[in-house]
Amino acid sequence: MNIRPLHDRLIVKRLQEEEKTKGGIIIPDNAKEKPQEGEVIAVGSGKVLEDGKRAALEIKKGDRILFGKYSGSEIKVDGTEYLMMREEDVLGVIEK
Repeated sequence: MNIRPLHDRLIVKRLQEEEKTKGGIIIPDNAKEKPQEGEVIAVGSGKVLEDGKRAALEIKKGDRILFGKYSGSEIKVDGTEYLMMREEDVLGVIEK
């Protein structure tokens, strides 16, 4: 991928939802919601503060994150869909 996010932005790849429920019911494509969980593919260099210093991001490449339903902007790079969002749009990091 030849794209680098600027400042406090992240590039996130959505993780796929399960095809069926725990009870074994298969969910059709038109009934699925877009997942709100993703993997961070790239991170910017940090937010520029008023005094000119740069605040480092808490999120790093490879983290699994949760984000809001309408967070970020959808972009397509090399035929793959990604989300570009600010660090403040992230609701939490999923730890293993």
